[in-house]
Amino acid sequence: MDRMNDYEEKYTRNKMALVTGAAGGLGKAFAVECASRGWDVFLTDLSTGPLDVLAAGLRNSYQVKVITHPCDLADPASRSALYDCIQSEKLVFSTLINVAGIDHEGLFYEQSNRQIQSIIRLNVEGTIAMTHAALQFRNPLETFRIINVASLAAFYPMPVKATYAASKRFLLDFSLALREEIKGIGASVTVLCPAGMPTNPDCIRGIEAQGWMGQLTTMDVGRVANMTLNAALAGKVVVIPGLLNWVMQKAGALIPVSLLTRLIGSRWMSARNKNIQGGVLAVS
Repeated sequence: MDRMNDYEEKYTRNKMALVTGAAGGLGKAFAVECASRGWDVFLTDLSTGPLDVLAAGLRNSYQVKVITHPCDLADPASRSALYDCIQSEKLVFSTLINVAGIDHEGLFYEQSNRQIQSIIRLNVEGTIAMTHAALQFRNPLETFRIINVASLAAFYPMPVKATYAASKRFLLDFSLALREEIKGIGASVTVLCPAGMPTNPDCIRGIEAQGWMGQLTTMDVGRVANMTLNAALAGKVVVIPGLLNWVMQKAGALIPVSLLTRLIGSRWMSARNKNIQGGVLAVS
């Protein structure tokens, strides 16, 4: 009888979403969107301070349970401590939103090994590790929704963002394959592939450097979070926010990859040169 009560208490509580990269612009938007729907949230990011501020705001505004735990998802030991926290709290999740990611824009041969490895360790290794762990912490009484944040860059080879674009392509392919694997256990995967979003000062400067095209393809993070959660709940596979971005992706699929890479490279080299001339982007 006690064992049954423990089971009911653990799995029939309020929905809870786990959000990585929660202190960033898109991560905050997803946290707010989840809390506004009455879901409890578990938030993780690098630093405690921003998480605590966000948590206090969510509790006051939406009266939901908010648990925070700082974690460097690129570090196996830090991830292990995060898993221990989840287990000690006896938490189960109905949703995982993998937002955490990083980019170091610049020519590949000019980047440091540390910069290249940080992209791979966070965007690829960190996302895979969190997804694998969260599947063990899912609520078996509900459909488990996974949202992986990739990028519109996932569809193209992208000079000046070569490692970043390749990491996002990995996430897209991984998400599509995983979705097929786990549909039989009551779980689904939705992959978000946005264009530019004004999530931090560097992103804003990068959007401005692209001129009118950057402005036209940029989307508000709150709107992106709302439409992505709606899509995940409806079981959709890929979300490309913005009609223009969707058209660009479809049109790009019709262009020979060598020509497409040349066109994208020209655009990003132009934006990079503007940033350098303005003293924004330092070449490492």
